[in-house]
Amino acid sequence: MTGRFVEVADGVHVFNEPVLDVNVTLVVGDGAALLVDTLSTAGQAAELAAAARAVTTAPLTVVNTHHHFDHCFGNAVLAGQPPRPIYAHERVTAALRKHPDRLRREAYDEVSAGWPELAPALAATVLLAPSRSVRTETLLDVGGRPVLLRHPGPGHTDGDLVVQVPDADVLVAGDLIEESGPPAFEDAYPLRWPDAVVDLLRLCTATTVVVPGHGRPVDVDFVRAQQRQLTELAGLIRAGHRAGVAPERLTADAPFGPDAALTAIRRGYTELDATAP
Repeated sequence: MTGRFVEVADGVHVFNEPVLDVNVTLVVGDGAALLVDTLSTAGQAAELAAAARAVTTAPLTVVNTHHHFDHCFGNAVLAGQPPRPIYAHERVTAALRKHPDRLRREAYDEVSAGWPELAPALAATVLLAPSRSVRTETLLDVGGRPVLLRHPGPGHTDGDLVVQVPDADVLVAGDLIEESGPPAFEDAYPLRWPDAVVDLLRLCTATTVVVPGHGRPVDVDFVRAQQRQLTELAGLIRAGHRAGVAPERLTADAPFGPDAALTAIRRGYTELDATAP
């Protein structure tokens, strides 16, 4: 992996890691910088650090948008020595503190099936839990630039954070928004995801640049369209559950394709089963 940050707005730069098409965002202020996500392995994180240093030598503060390996397993390289603050939702902090071996094992199994070239490095990666927890929202000062960290509610995971840079009109959405493929529902809350996207849309203007977790930056119209698809899928899940329709029978008419939809429908049915009187 050899890459560089590309400026998408004033002082806001995006690095794309090509193997998993993951985005990392760098916000540069006066004598300070914020790095949103840290990639999958120590090697990837070291190359990311070099790319960041080509843009700025300012001290880094790190944000993890959620707990999945491709967004936070590089923490130790980017913020370990010397120690730097790492912000994440409180559930992400708890997961990385309490269950690092389980998270590493789950990540290893996933990459072994889909991206085996990553597996050995992933197995050897040391995990570093966030040091600063966010419950609902936190406002940071990044070298004179206000940056908002906000939890919009459960969606892609139960601990998603979005990052708003209002003076540049940029919103970093993590995996709540996907451009290069369908949303991933393995740890998702498909019945609540539409509301989470509505919440993040409240932070947008007509001209906001939205950085998705994977793929190219998008505009607000793209986000609204994906929110409509998520709403359609949630309605399909509720209706199918009420009617007792098997999840497999719903996938033909579902957004995002049959594989992603089947995972979402099964997750939604489980949630509805748990809340049934």
